[in-house]
Amino acid sequence: MSMVYIAASIILGLGALATGIGFGLLGGKLLEATARQPELSNQLQVKAFIMAGLLDAVPMIGVGLAMYLIFVVAG
Repeated sequence: MSMVYIAASIILGLGALATGIGFGLLGGKLLEATARQPELSNQLQVKAFIMAGLLDAVPMIGVGLAMYLIFVVAG
C-alpha cells in the first residue's frame, strides 16, 4: 500500500520538476529568439503561449494518474 503513495508522490514531484525546467527553457528561448528577430515577437509569443499550454497539460495528466493511484488502487 505505501508503495502506491510513494509512486504517486514521485509522479507528482517529477511532473512539477520537469514542468519548471520546461518553462525555464521555453522562456529563455523565447527571449533569445525575440532578441534576434524583434519583428517576429508577436508570432513568437503566440507560439510560446501554445507551447506553454501543452507543457502545462503534462503535469495535469500526472495529477490525474496520481489521484487514480491514491484513491482507486490504494483505497
